[in-house]
Amino acid sequence: MLSARSLRKASVPPSLLSDPSPGCLQPTRLAVHVRQWRRRILLRVLRLRLPRLQARDIHGRRDAVQRKREPVDSYQCAGDSCLILGTVDAYSHLIVSRLDTVAEDIDRASYSVPPRDSGVGEGSWAGLCFSPTHQSTVAVARELCKSIDIYDQDIHIRSLRALWCPSSVRFAQGSESSSILTITEGPQLSIWDFRMHNNGGCVQRISGPTGGILYSVCTSPSGLIAVGGTDRAVTVYDPRRWSALSRWVGCSKYEITGLSFSSVDQSFIYVQGVDYEITCGRWRESKCAFSFRGDSNWLGFSKCANTDVVAGWCESGSIFVADVRQDLLSVIGV
Repeated sequence: MLSARSLRKASVPPSLLSDPSPGCLQPTRLAVHVRQWRRRILLRVLRLRLPRLQARDIHGRRDAVQRKREPVDSYQCAGDSCLILGTVDAYSHLIVSRLDTVAEDIDRASYSVPPRDSGVGEGSWAGLCFSPTHQSTVAVARELCKSIDIYDQDIHIRSLRALWCPSSVRFAQGSESSSILTITEGPQLSIWDFRMHNNGGCVQRISGPTGGILYSVCTSPSGLIAVGGTDRAVTVYDPRRWSALSRWVGCSKYEITGLSFSSVDQSFIYVQGVDYEITCGRWRESKCAFSFRGDSNWLGFSKCANTDVVAGWCESGSIFVADVRQDLLSVIGV
């Protein structure tokens, strides 16, 4: 059982992050990474100011490789001994950096991938995700273009075309699922295998709430897929049968814009609402274990890939970081 023990917050100086904004309804402008060898949390947030953006940690150190001319929409960490840092802006300009996590964030290598359409057209939400088994593989989704581009480092592998505007993208987990993508697009959950050519690579479509929109998708190491959106419910699917295992109704007061299965116990799931609350509970029993709130609306929500460290960045500049363990929750102020 997971339980909450304490809650603390860190305040980011306004000089470091001036006038932050969520950028979209499902903000992904925060990433969290844990140095397991001493349980030190390394948090990355973005300085959202034009014409040039720089990624900094909350201690003020700057990643000079992270420079963009448009607002950065998504920010994601991967790796353990080598921290892989990925950002994508509103025109799907991708930058991936590799930093040495043992030393003081020494830049090891980086590369940049320009947009497929050279950045022409209207900017919109863009998201990225790394493959959990092949971290050189990254998927970049772009909302208004209804496209998902697959890259192996800076080499373009394939483009997938969605029927609706994508709002979230995640790789399926497991050694046999390294080429499987889960995408929420409009009211549907779509499953893609970019090795296939039939139906453009789409292997399954599952309809979500009638008249509603899905905003978030997450996957578990056992293969489960969870989605949430305007219906304020979390639905968990079994990909072996393409049927719903459970539906947790009313787990959030507002639209669900962030989801993540617990790494400690996969029977628990973290739910982020569009306001300033994060809930953790058992999805099978539809039972809340604990929840905590920020002091204003979220600008970003993230959980570390291999451990239950959950972070939320608020519009006020405050960052809440929760270190969750079995029968223990210790919230760390960074």
